[in-house]
Amino acid sequence: MGALEAIVLGIIQGLTEFLPVSSSGHLEIGKALFGDTSLPEESLMFTVVVHFATALATIVVFRKDIGLILKGLFTSEMNDEKRFSLKIIISMIPAAVIGVLFDKQIEALFSGKILLVGGMLLLTGVLLFLADRAKNTKQKVSFTNSFIIGIAQAIAILPGISRSGATIATSVLLGVDRSRAARFSFLMVVPLILGKIAKDLLDGGFAFSGEQSISLGLGFVAAFVSGFFACQWMIALVKKSKLVYFSIYCFVVGAIAIVVSF
Repeated sequence: MGALEAIVLGIIQGLTEFLPVSSSGHLEIGKALFGDTSLPEESLMFTVVVHFATALATIVVFRKDIGLILKGLFTSEMNDEKRFSLKIIISMIPAAVIGVLFDKQIEALFSGKILLVGGMLLLTGVLLFLADRAKNTKQKVSFTNSFIIGIAQAIAILPGISRSGATIATSVLLGVDRSRAARFSFLMVVPLILGKIAKDLLDGGFAFSGEQSISLGLGFVAAFVSGFFACQWMIALVKKSKLVYFSIYCFVVGAIAIVVSF
């Protein structure tokens, strides 16, 4: 992977992570357009690294919220911080189980399967369309809802299904307030990304050449910088804008990806 490709893909990750349009799907499309010939494990490694960069950007932007979550974990009192921390943990379970049990199968999906990406983008479009038609309420995320939203996050491991789109849409369809849904969606992924990085480090999954390290480093910096700024203004956009606009975008990009794949 060349330097220009790594930077462009990093920017794509940073800009699309916080909108419900599937950052992983856009990365796979971007790799295909660049004619990327990386092995599946190398391709997935780059995807994980740039996701880590945007997770780090999320930590910086939501540092106060994350501080409250950590505070809640280490308090014996069942207060709001404690409840929110437990809900985040519950939401992680489905994706963590899928990631551990089907790691190799997931890895194989990140190898330029543009037809799959296109189909999953259409599915994301449907979810967003249905969520847009749901009534907006002021409900909070419940413990039961957090597990269901976690299942949506696990399904969104597939490239082309937007993680934020699937989790926000599921939350809204469950009756959760959109503002709370967006906040929960962005916070719930941080522990999973950090866990994935830790697992790969322990497994020796990040043994790469000097040339690869340059591409990974450039992609990381590009994703972090673009993600840091995008997180601050795109979060407000997700909260206030109608989800149908993102639905239409997913339909268009998904259809183009399917046509191109043939």
